[in-house]
Amino acid sequence: MGLYYSRRASKNTTEFFGAGRGLTWWLAGTSMVATTFSSDTPLAVTELVYKYGIAGNWLWWNFVFSGMLTVFFYARLWRRVGVLTDLEFAEIRYGGKPAAFLRGFRAIYLGLLVNSVIMGWVISAMATIVNISLGIERWTAIGVCLVITVLYSSLSGLWGVVVTDFIQFIMAMTGSIVLAVLGIRYVGGMEGLKLRLTEQLGSAGEVDSFLSLLPPVGSASWLPLFLFFTYLGVQWWAS
Repeated sequence: MGLYYSRRASKNTTEFFGAGRGLTWWLAGTSMVATTFSSDTPLAVTELVYKYGIAGNWLWWNFVFSGMLTVFFYARLWRRVGVLTDLEFAEIRYGGKPAAFLRGFRAIYLGLLVNSVIMGWVISAMATIVNISLGIERWTAIGVCLVITVLYSSLSGLWGVVVTDFIQFIMAMTGSIVLAVLGIRYVGGMEGLKLRLTEQLGSAGEVDSFLSLLPPVGSASWLPLFLFFTYLGVQWWAS
């Protein structure tokens, strides 16, 4: 994949970092979603559901609001400005020395500190899964995966990354759906699932609450009213 797109990516910086501004909406969107689907995502979502029920997914589903703002409002303005990164946008938006300081601060804080933490836990999860499933030593797994990722990313630019994301997303979603179907069948279908949940939770009412898509805002200890509005109030940051 990296070799296939390497000639195209080497034309100029816009082609390398922005895919020549020629990505289709569905390919770019799938890549954005796939970026949030790392090796630890199924485990994290499973933990949320185990703790809070199906409605616990709202701890990350709430970002759909900012995502829609980005797609239908901010993306058009971003394209009109003609920048490639949000750091360029910040300097254009604010201007002068304060903007240059903001750009440097964001580069260090987000690019170095925050991304290092994110990459650390994602790589650790990947190494653990590879070690358990394939029996490959952790550091060997990390080394091989990092070399492959760095090679195809540096050779192919955004085009190669996006297309790879698309393929991996299909594989990940297919595996997740198959696993969900097999899991439901294993416990005896939805009725069997509800029966086992009743044994665990104690009553049919608790089971209905556990399987509800809507969070009991204000009454659940994990989602008090002020926290619900906090999530809604920071959507500008996510967009």
